[in-house]
Amino acid sequence: METLPSVSVVIPCYNEQATIGLVLDALYRQTYPREFIEVIIADGISSDLTREKIAEFSREHDKLRILVVDNERRIIPAAVNTAIEAGRGEVILRLDAHSVPDEQYVEHSVRDLLDKKGDNVGGIWLIQPGSRSWIGRSIAAAAAHPFGVGDALYRFSGVPAVVDTVPFGAFLRTTFDRIGKFDETLLTNEDYEFNTRLRKAGGKIYLDPAIRCNYFARPNLAALARQYWRYGFWKLRMLRRYPGTVRWRQALPPLFVAGVIALLLATPFLSLARLAIAAVLGLYLIVLLAGALPVALKQRDVRLIVGIPLAIATMHFSWGAGFIFSIFAGKG
Repeated sequence: METLPSVSVVIPCYNEQATIGLVLDALYRQTYPREFIEVIIADGISSDLTREKIAEFSREHDKLRILVVDNERRIIPAAVNTAIEAGRGEVILRLDAHSVPDEQYVEHSVRDLLDKKGDNVGGIWLIQPGSRSWIGRSIAAAAAHPFGVGDALYRFSGVPAVVDTVPFGAFLRTTFDRIGKFDETLLTNEDYEFNTRLRKAGGKIYLDPAIRCNYFARPNLAALARQYWRYGFWKLRMLRRYPGTVRWRQALPPLFVAGVIALLLATPFLSLARLAIAAVLGLYLIVLLAGALPVALKQRDVRLIVGIPLAIATMHFSWGAGFIFSIFAGKG
């Protein structure tokens, strides 16, 4: 019988006491043989009970190797790189501390790599609410809606495809020897930047809907706004290096926000600008309501008719504003 490759599951982590046990339990229950799995958690010196939760789980589940390493820089790419260096697996599989992989997640990922379907293989996110409130459910719905995320197939598609990027991802360790590790000058978008380098080197990124993972969305609009501001801000930094990678879903929010700002600045002086801003925002609201209605009916929650447009608008305006702010914040 052919020996299975060993797998290092690398997890960046900081103050994740609420969810770290969920991801560890999901990894313990994997169909892939446990003796071939190790979990490397790069912790940013958590100030809550995250480390205690990890230690408790490790004591109660000693058949799964769990190693905690310090991520003193407290940024995601540094965490991933530190965990990769600490691991010894032939396959590197990245997860987040607020994700819960399906029981066959590791098995399917390794199978696709061995079948050479991609140099980076990943699957789909099943977005879960980050809180039990109606706005938490609205944010989860918005994060899986094409109006909110454009053509990011891993958030809603069920069709295998070669794509630009996948969430998290699984790689042969030799890929990092060839491409290098994650860029630690990017505080976010480091995965997209790595995938760009991978594709430029002739690599392929494969989306397999059989690889499934529950992912917890942000719990409220303030947290969502901060998340998408970071995405927009750091996306420009990445695009400056690889301008040919820009996609329509990335260009629309900053163009829309810039247009709205320009019209608002012109409204005190031009009556036509007042009409235009009313028409633009009115049409925008109608489109968002039309997109929210089927979801609200399917989930039988009328509050989603309000919540989903609020969440999508927060995503669009925060992403666009972060992108525009990055233009004036220096090249970085």
